[in-house]
Amino acid sequence: MRVLVLATAMAVIGACGALAQNADIRSTISSQFEAFKVDDFATAFTFASPSLQQFFQSADNFGMMVTQGYPMVWRPAEVTYLELREEAGTFWQKVQIIDAEGRAHYLEYRMIETPEGWRISGVQILDAPGAAV
Repeated sequence: MRVLVLATAMAVIGACGALAQNADIRSTISSQFEAFKVDDFATAFTFASPSLQQFFQSADNFGMMVTQGYPMVWRPAEVTYLELREEAGTFWQKVQIIDAEGRAHYLEYRMIETPEGWRISGVQILDAPGAAV
């Protein structure tokens, strides 16, 4: 009986931790979206991983990359969080973005945990579900 109670308690604790982690990851991505919506690239840049910050060197360079390469991220009309998966210690948050023209885009955000919290270490545009390859 004690083993069952302990196992149940461990499962509940684990589930609570996963929910909090998922919420923290979504919060990081959402905060970056909010910064992009008002062209606050300096704040948006703070949600990028240290390696991305080093690569882009400045918030201006980062902002230029986003506006030119990821316009759906810069100006999303609607954002829906889909599944979060873990692969070899890396977390990937799948997101559906509806752009201003009503087109759906699917992206995966590669997330890393830093001492300052979760950071975005890359974004991959995915093929739309059901799209011909």
